[in-house]
Amino acid sequence: MSLACLTACAHDATPSNAPTPLRVATYNTSLYSDQAGGLIAELQGDSAHARKIAAVLQDVRPDLVLLNEFDYDPEHRAADLFQHKYLETPQPGGGPALRYPYRYLAPVNTGVPSGLDLDNNGRVGGTARDAGNDAWGYGLHPGQYGMLVLSRYPIDADAVRAFRLLRWSTVPGATNPVDPRTGKPWYSATAWPQLRLSSKSHWDVPVHAPGGVVHFLVSHPTPPVFDGPEDRNGQRNAQEIGLWRHYLDNDAADAGWLCDDAGRCGGLEAAARFVIAGDLNNDPVDGDGHHEAIVELLEHPRVLRHPTPTSAGGEATARAYAAKGLVRKGAPEQVTGDFGPKAGAMRLDYVLSSMGFSYLGGGVFWPPKSDPRSAIADGSDHHLVWADLQF
Repeated sequence: MSLACLTACAHDATPSNAPTPLRVATYNTSLYSDQAGGLIAELQGDSAHARKIAAVLQDVRPDLVLLNEFDYDPEHRAADLFQHKYLETPQPGGGPALRYPYRYLAPVNTGVPSGLDLDNNGRVGGTARDAGNDAWGYGLHPGQYGMLVLSRYPIDADAVRAFRLLRWSTVPGATNPVDPRTGKPWYSATAWPQLRLSSKSHWDVPVHAPGGVVHFLVSHPTPPVFDGPEDRNGQRNAQEIGLWRHYLDNDAADAGWLCDDAGRCGGLEAAARFVIAGDLNNDPVDGDGHHEAIVELLEHPRVLRHPTPTSAGGEATARAYAAKGLVRKGAPEQVTGDFGPKAGAMRLDYVLSSMGFSYLGGGVFWPPKSDPRSAIADGSDHHLVWADLQF
């Protein structure tokens, strides 16, 4: 029995007077290109990659989903192509066609030139990786590794809050990373006050779901690697995750700096219901990164405690690495991605709901190899994570 059928059966069994369940998901799709317009060209053809991503979505059928690493273009051509050509057409191994009447996408910091020497190589910009390292967020062209929100329910676009322009130095407790080889701050006195915190963006997307408004809090912090002993990416990852903690705290003292790109200041109202979603690039116990950042978010007083999503395929993959000597501390069934023989499998992708929801269940779409659906699960090194919620 497919997951789509299981979902339909669950909805059929719901009493007519019960609140409508809400399935929320996050999926790092790896639908990006190193060339501007490259994803559009791929989707205009017959992309086996995009078909697998669409098939997974058609199988799980989330009501509300964040797609990470989906290249942004100002005309939204890639989003149009993916929705109409792939999602709205039944794919091999997937479920029926899937239509999302509502979506949100916007510019991100990746690939946008900063005009500053952020990697300290003595040059501003350049080509290839040199240019990417000096962008506000690493990327080879503006919009690479962007974000796309798809929804069955109306999105209040006018009320969306974006924090793409928020400066890292304004966050309480933020410090300029220090290069231990020189004892000096990594970022220059010119760069540090200008540096944006979000490597892509942080969005609060209000969705009018059955039962009330859900604030979909989505982001994709930088990986805490690809740097040096100064740990600039590790510290940035922790601060990007920490931004959501400040947003949920909604302390009066934060109103002076916690301002969105439209100039509205302050955090999320205490009574608001929310779901945090994204590839947060931080495992609670394994890999690089400041683990306390994700642990503090998981344990925030406003975040609902519930069982951690699991998968049989992830567990098998993690145990296979352990058999080869790559042993991890975390529970193998909780991993959400396979990052190769050096990094192994880790839990990096999260769907975290607020108090005020009931948690009905969830999982990671990572079938074991014996399951025919494993043929569509390898479209990305990450796997879709979902949660079923009810007001």
